[in-house]
Amino acid sequence: MTSERQLKLGAFMRPVSLHTGAWRYPGAYPDANFNFTHLKTFAQTLERAKFDAFFMADHLAVLNMPIEALKRSHTVTSFEPFTLLSALAAVTERIGLVATASTTFDEPYHVARRFASLDHISGGRAGWNIVTTANPDAALNFGLDEHVEHDERYHRAREFFDVVTGLWDSFADDAFIRDTESGIYFDPEKMHVLNHKGENLRVRGPLNIARPPQGWPVIVQAGQSDVGRQLAAETAEVVFASPRDLRSGQALFADIKSRMQRIGRNRDHLKILPAAFVVIGDTVEEARAKRLKLDSLVHYDSGIASLSIALGHDASRFDPDGPLPEIPETNASKTGREQVIRLAEQEKLTVRQLAQRYGGYSGLAFVGTPQSIADEMEQWLFEEGSDGFNVVFPFLPQGLDDVANRLVPELQRRGLFRRDYEGVTLREHLGLPRPENRFFAQAGEAAQ
Repeated sequence: MTSERQLKLGAFMRPVSLHTGAWRYPGAYPDANFNFTHLKTFAQTLERAKFDAFFMADHLAVLNMPIEALKRSHTVTSFEPFTLLSALAAVTERIGLVATASTTFDEPYHVARRFASLDHISGGRAGWNIVTTANPDAALNFGLDEHVEHDERYHRAREFFDVVTGLWDSFADDAFIRDTESGIYFDPEKMHVLNHKGENLRVRGPLNIARPPQGWPVIVQAGQSDVGRQLAAETAEVVFASPRDLRSGQALFADIKSRMQRIGRNRDHLKILPAAFVVIGDTVEEARAKRLKLDSLVHYDSGIASLSIALGHDASRFDPDGPLPEIPETNASKTGREQVIRLAEQEKLTVRQLAQRYGGYSGLAFVGTPQSIADEMEQWLFEEGSDGFNVVFPFLPQGLDDVANRLVPELQRRGLFRRDYEGVTLREHLGLPRPENRFFAQAGEAAQ
């Protein structure tokens, strides 16, 4: 029996685990984040489990943390997303391939071209995670002395989206006739020159790649500030969120979906997938013991550095055994700062305790048996906390294998997750429509 609503599952795979101690866990691959053989196996395992997508976050700078913490981080070296996902496209057949690309430090023509190429190479499995880049050190790698202001980054991102999608629509779906008799390769009447001249961007076009198989690669967004939520409501088809509990998940879900409805978008055309840290044991106690073991592998230097990043302030100067002092707003992520402050208030944690939490994994976690975790995921789905989850693995390969071999079969048994892919493209997996070509609407409609 199949449930009317089913979970969508992505896999957060760069880094292969967000937990600082993951690479040190007994039996884990210490080099999993930068070993193509391992990553290929992970992608193929996820595909056998019928996951919707393999998701790569990205960083345009070495993480802004003290060297004593950085030297303990497995995120210091990672593959460039398009290079890796193009290679994985050749060794997988169905799983979606989602990459992060910055609207602050890249150009729209580059982004449009890379994603169009990945969508063609993969047969329609690409997704673009739109980010504005929170790390201020990234600015130093792109000729700037300081980071671009938060709201200015989002303003540019909105225009950037319009340009990239406009470039993807440069050609009608049937523009390339390739008539060997007449010698006509494409119909010039079915090519559009964008000629965009906006407040932040000037791009002539057209893109020198045929329209992507999906029309547009799937649009993913992760910002949760007010301006980020509005950008998601206007543009996104998937939101990778980070609520800490069901109540905050429901509030985020309702807010973004209602924003969509107010501007005339179908709420079902966006899937909200919170990040979920999943630790599985034969009993709940065993799963909790695994997490405690994992957390014990986090050095204090790493913890205080992670806390500093989340706050946008140097937390190493705070009294470790005192309460969190008042934290003014900065140009860093507003959502991250607010979550730390709320956690400290709710659980009355000291700076040291906050550091230990943030040095491991501080977000939403499902720690238990396959059955208890399936219960929680089912509740989130049917009580409108999410449309599914972007799974964060505690350590690899075992943590991933536990999800693929133990949790997924339990979800399938309940009718909460597919037993096989229904289609070929990422849009088909997610139940998303193929966008019409804004310049050649009739051809776009025919393609659907």
